[in-house]
Amino acid sequence: MPNIKSKSVTFENITKIFRDTQSKQDVKAVDNVSFRLEPGELVTLLGPSGCGKSTILRMLSGFEQPTSGKIMIGDNDVTFTPPNKRDTAMVFQSYGLFPHKDVFHNVSYGLELRKVPAAEINEKVNKFLDMVGLTAMGQRPPSRLSGGQQQRVALARSLIVEPSVLLLDEPLSNLDALLREQMRVEIRRLQKSLGITAMYVTHDRVEAMSLSDRIIVMKNGHIMQVGTPSEIYRDPVDTFVSGFVGKVAFFPCIVKGIENSACIVELAGKQFTSPRYSKALKAGDKALIMARPESLSLGEAGSGVEDGIVSANIYLGNSVETWVKTDLGNVLVQIDNPDVKKIWDEGEKVSLSFESSLTKVLVDDLDA
Repeated sequence: MPNIKSKSVTFENITKIFRDTQSKQDVKAVDNVSFRLEPGELVTLLGPSGCGKSTILRMLSGFEQPTSGKIMIGDNDVTFTPPNKRDTAMVFQSYGLFPHKDVFHNVSYGLELRKVPAAEINEKVNKFLDMVGLTAMGQRPPSRLSGGQQQRVALARSLIVEPSVLLLDEPLSNLDALLREQMRVEIRRLQKSLGITAMYVTHDRVEAMSLSDRIIVMKNGHIMQVGTPSEIYRDPVDTFVSGFVGKVAFFPCIVKGIENSACIVELAGKQFTSPRYSKALKAGDKALIMARPESLSLGEAGSGVEDGIVSANIYLGNSVETWVKTDLGNVLVQIDNPDVKKIWDEGEKVSLSFESSLTKVLVDDLDA
């Protein structure tokens, strides 16, 4: 097993301001951000383009310097330390392989720069090629590899120098859907088996949910929420986070009160109780019930909280996604085990209901 010494990563009140040379205006890409990665933890920065996640990764790697604040790797302040002195390694979106070198020498490159003896290089390269499933491909040029194989080479090249922190900048965005799924499993397996601290950047919620110990959701240079995939999905802090990490429907309601650590709301003349709710809510407030597709069900028109018409059924094998056109917009309902459950025909009038224990009541900030 490689001798990787995982370390924590700490960002303390980090701000990054870029100067726009055309408009002469400052652009605050990252605004007073603080967080910590524990040793051996994989944390994903998730958010839309321009939210600051790649800037944070580049500041951790040393390719950008913060305007203010402090970055720690373990007990070392690396805020202004050059990239080659930080004990980090980066896996890029574009792989960055040397086309004139074969797989073996692409992987060995970092060791050669460090003047590692040839016998040790040979042993370590073969070990890492075996680790990423490329044992028999050491003599191949990158041009004769698939996209997934090239990404495995890039991973091996980064890991072989045994960094304390592994940085991954949207490494799967150039792969097709099946390869992305396979490589997600591979990256998670390698990261866990090595116990390496890793920061992963993506705007793909499926990648974030399937890979991460924790997720940092960002918007406009700010951290909106930090939590496990389950916490982010089931208990988002606001409508932005809830919509960004998964498909969702919002039902306007009125808060009637907070009792026994639950929120009581009124919707369509009926009262519902949800165990998850924004703590800022109080009786009389307008609010939104957040419902995921799997928490929704369909019944006869007039039986639920919102009527609509089935506009499309999408068969996915183990489930059917039914889209319902309502006055609130198009709502997605996930119907599991479709062979034993009723699938409503397109054009049929239906009514939406939800399992209130699976919902969350949020502050109505959609117009904010």
